[in-house]
Amino acid sequence: MAQPSLKLVPQPTPQSITEDEIKAIAARDRNRAFDLLVRKYRDRIYYHALYITKDSAEAFDVAQDVFVRGYHESRMFDEGFKMKAWLFRVCTNRCYNIVRDKHRRGGILDRLGKQTDVLTVQHRAIDSVLAKELSKEMAAALSNLSADHRSILILRYYDDLSYQEIADTLQIKLGTVMSRLSRAKARLAEQLRPEEATE
Repeated sequence: MAQPSLKLVPQPTPQSITEDEIKAIAARDRNRAFDLLVRKYRDRIYYHALYITKDSAEAFDVAQDVFVRGYHESRMFDEGFKMKAWLFRVCTNRCYNIVRDKHRRGGILDRLGKQTDVLTVQHRAIDSVLAKELSKEMAAALSNLSADHRSILILRYYDDLSYQEIADTLQIKLGTVMSRLSRAKARLAEQLRPEEATE
């Protein structure tokens, strides 16, 4: 007697599953939904943190912290809650706090002469990773911009967020996104072509 054939239904990959589908799963199994959320966004959150902190260990810690906070965010799977924007906002805020703290600590360490060779090697390794994504000239130009301008350019062109997603992430109006992005691009152009900007 012939065995009945079993039709396998292809399961969506974490990257292809939508936020609405994750929310529907959360209604039945919150832990599974959260696992899918982590698998969908963990790489993007990590690389976003790496781009800002330029430190792989810090970026890993930030990504973990973001998802720990996400796990305890009671609104995460609520209808209308923008999960992606929330994750990027928490990540961005945490990264800029770390960068500010690192600059303060770095100034003290430099004065005390305690800069270690290990940190230098680590930064070189990170720079080589980032160089694949962005030229040194561009990275230097971005570093000269204000935090607001740098952040909005990274969200738009590196993380590929839509204008609305940027507005949700930064908690600003859509019109503000467009005007700030326009000014940021103008400032970046000046940094990339300083000789033309001063003519």
